[in-house]
Amino acid sequence: MHPKITSSQNPKIKSLLALEKPRERKNRQLFLIEGKREILWALEAGYTIESIFFCEEIIALSEISDLLKKDLIPVSKEVFEKIAVRESSGGLIAVAKQKTHLLTQIELRKNPLVLILEAVEKPGNLGAILRTADAAAVDAVIICDPQTDFYNPNVIRSSVGCVFTNQLAAVSSDEAIAWLKINQIKIFCTSLQASRPYHQIDFTQPSAIVLGTEATGLSDIWTKNSDANIIIPMQGKIDSMNVSNAAAVVVFEALRQRGK
Repeated sequence: MHPKITSSQNPKIKSLLALEKPRERKNRQLFLIEGKREILWALEAGYTIESIFFCEEIIALSEISDLLKKDLIPVSKEVFEKIAVRESSGGLIAVAKQKTHLLTQIELRKNPLVLILEAVEKPGNLGAILRTADAAAVDAVIICDPQTDFYNPNVIRSSVGCVFTNQLAAVSSDEAIAWLKINQIKIFCTSLQASRPYHQIDFTQPSAIVLGTEATGLSDIWTKNSDANIIIPMQGKIDSMNVSNAAAVVVFEALRQRGK
């Protein structure tokens, strides 16, 4: 085991903290995972863990016996508090290798239900949607032209690790639309214009639910290729919901129709 790190100026700590920046994650193809459950789910999903930083004042070695074959690096409590993004990391932070997320890697069931997000920019929204996708056991979550990435620490935190339990892809809108048509999956776009109430749509067929940003909605390429535009009728003064809440409402209506 490595000697305990007690200074935040240690090169290993500086290298770890740099991974909070998108460019650094992209260049090094590495990212951070906080929490034992999330680390175990990542391992189960086939991710490679390069090293694990842990704090003995928070978690005992006996509690991570299943991780002892990994490269364990002890750090002081002060250093751990410096590197932790969330308050309840449980004393563990792993450095892991990123995966590629291609449409060709997605395995679809006979009657698929897919969730698509265009230009998602808020990590908290993406994480919450991944959590919903796991709860509903959708076939895949596809992000098109993203403004954030699956490996943003706040995505992993807000998804409570569900970034590792969903099939994922990150592609352009053109690629996603072509893939949906090849697989004969109907496209249902959330939109405020020329839309039908979501509960009037037949989601018992192969379906993709497509959501855009709260500020601008979906781009024309999606609405032009939509089989139907859908809307969640609002009862108050606001015209739309938070995108993660909207995703949950429509996805679970699809499950209801499918008898689940």
